[in-house]
Formats: sequence, structure tokens, C-alpha cells
Amino acid sequence: MSDVASRLGDALAGRYAITRELGGGGMSRVFLAEEAELHRAVVIKVVAPELAQGMSAERFTREVRLAARLQQANIVPVLSAGTADGLPYYTMPFVRGESLRARLAAGPVPIADAVGILRDVGRALAYAHSEGVIHRDIKPENILLSGGAAVVTDFGIAKALDASRTEEGHGATLTQAGASLGTPAYMAPEQALGDPTTDHRADIYAWGVVAWELLGGGHPFGGRTTMQAMMAAHVTEPAPSLAAKRPELSPALAALVMRSLEKAPGARPATAAELLGELDAAGVSGERAPIAAA
Repeated sequence: MSDVASRLGDALAGRYAITRELGGGGMSRVFLAEEAELHRAVVIKVVAPELAQGMSAERFTREVRLAARLQQANIVPVLSAGTADGLPYYTMPFVRGESLRARLAAGPVPIADAVGILRDVGRALAYAHSEGVIHRDIKPENILLSGGAAVVTDFGIAKALDASRTEEGHGATLTQAGASLGTPAYMAPEQALGDPTTDHRADIYAWGVVAWELLGGGHPFGGRTTMQAMMAAHVTEPAPSLAAKRPELSPALAALVMRSLEKAPGARPATAAELLGELDAAGVSGERAPIAAA
């Protein structure tokens, strides 16, 4: 058992029994555990020790509790938050299924299935934004597929990590971990530039990147091998035409994805609710309507 797992297990003994490590990376370590009182499987996410050194655990917990009020079918709720042996952590239900990243690795996703996933993510964003919570790190790893639906995890965590920093020297580490600004591959231009006015439209941009990847069969800026090159692409390079890549898509769907990827936030759909409305108008299947016979 790793040092972090041992520390966590000892500190939470009697409340949670650590079963195994599920992975993680960057800003957190992820463990599967059984909650003693309710005998249910939960996920415990622990802030990486190198990040915990430069943050206020109390402020982190306070910020996570704000996100914990989100209760919507496409959002994985936060169950609890606290500190264990100096390590800030939070718990969430264990979702049986696979991440969207794993699904993408398995092969092409049918258009109708992709549209369903994108609609579920849009619903999660629309609800969270209406409650004043921005995700700031939408990516396939944070989208889980279970029971025929997509659910989004880690709402509010990136903001909690950012808001809880107490030592300026740890800013670069947080950025590298994808906690302060977001994950470079899904980062809105204004995030990449460190714009302090970044708002919910950054989530809409990230939705657009995920949509392009789902429907286009690869990341729109694939091939960039460094964080700097990826961020520069988001800031300066137009996304390749999705309609040209997948001509079988409905024009309305392809246009919506491209509009979500506009560099200027004001050129994107104004809200996730507007995004959902346009997605519904594009049709359930997302495919181009057949040409009627003469």
C-alpha cells in the first residue's frame, strides 16, 4: 500500500476502509473505499501531497462544500470533504461504468450515442451554471458513462484548489497539474491567457472540444506534444472544420460545435441552456437528413 493510502487509511479508520487505488494524476489520488456506516462503495479523492503543501485545507473544504449543494441527475455529487492526516480530501459515490476517455479509446462512438452524451453533459453544465458553479476542467476523464447516461464529476474542484492557494510559489505546480487553469487539451483561450474574468463560457468551449473529439474521431488540435503548444493552439489556431471531417453530420450540429470553439467568449453560445436548445434543434440522431427522392 502506498504512503498516501496508508496515511489516509489510518486517519479515516472506522469511517472508511480503503479497498484499492483507482488511479488519478495531476491534482489528486483516487481511492475506492467502503463507507462503514452505510456499507456503500465510495470514491475518496485526495489532493496530491505536493499541492496540499501550498494550500489552505480549511478554505478548500469550504469551497468544496459550496459545490456539494449541486443535485442533478447528470452530476456526481460530493458527499463529504475534510482533512485526513494533513491531506485535504473529498468523497463521491462510486459510479460503475467507464470514463468517456476509456470509451473513446475503444473505438468510434456512433453519432446518436455521441449526441446523447453531449446532451447529458450540457444538462449538467446548464444546472451547475444556474447555481453559480463553473466546472473549469471539463474533459473525457471527468465524464463517466453508466446506466445509459453520462454524468460529470469534480464540479467546483478546480476552483476550490485555486481559491485555497496560500503560497504564490505553488502557482506553477497547480497550473501544471491542470488545477488552476484547467487541463491544457481542453482549455479555453481565456483560461490559457490567465484572464481573471474567465466565466462559464470556458465550460462551453471545453464542451466544444469534447464534442469535436467525440464526433470527429480525434482531438481538434491533436499532434501538439507539449502543454505550451496545445495552449498556443487554443489561443491562436482555428479548429479544423468538423463538417469537412464528418460530412454525414447534420449541418446544424457541426455548426454548433464550431461556434462553441470560437476564440472570443462572446461568439460562443451565451449559456449552456442555449447550447442545449440548439443541440435539440439539431436533431436526436445528429445525422444529416436524407435527401428526399424526386
